[in-house]
Amino acid sequence: MKIKVLSVIAAALLLTACETSGTGAGGAGGAGGAGGAAATGPRLGGTGANVPVGPTQEYLVAQIGDRIFFDYDKYDLRTDGRPILDKQVAWMKQFPQMRITLEGHCDERGTREYNIALGERRANAVRQYLMANGIAANRIKVVSYGKERPAQQGSNETAWAANRRSVTVVN
Repeated sequence: MKIKVLSVIAAALLLTACETSGTGAGGAGGAGGAGGAAATGPRLGGTGANVPVGPTQEYLVAQIGDRIFFDYDKYDLRTDGRPILDKQVAWMKQFPQMRITLEGHCDERGTREYNIALGERRANAVRQYLMANGIAANRIKVVSYGKERPAQQGSNETAWAANRRSVTVVN
């Protein structure tokens, strides 16, 4: 059972990693990071395009990772999300003027009200982690979309795993 769940999560991460990068609330692709947080010059992003270095959503998606995932009905940070958040912290420290919005998302199960609250707890868990690692609270806004903005359509474990997430958006 455990292997089956891990396989489904791995498949969801692979599918999410194959998305084309975009900008905008909830639609930005990228499940993880392909590079480090040092910003010294242009780099090639995951899409093969020349990605500008700096406080941009495009750089975040291509080089660091803009989202982390959560277990069903949970809002505590998983260990696989912490390295992405550590890279986000280092990147944000390089650009102290940058502000972000943390979007909390849920899968389709549960009521709208429950999922709005759970999405907010997920985004706030990320906010607390960033703040504990030196990012000022006034640089971070939190919003919850609950189940209203799924990253992947479907009523199966693969879709649900992809939709239980927090997404970092550069303001």
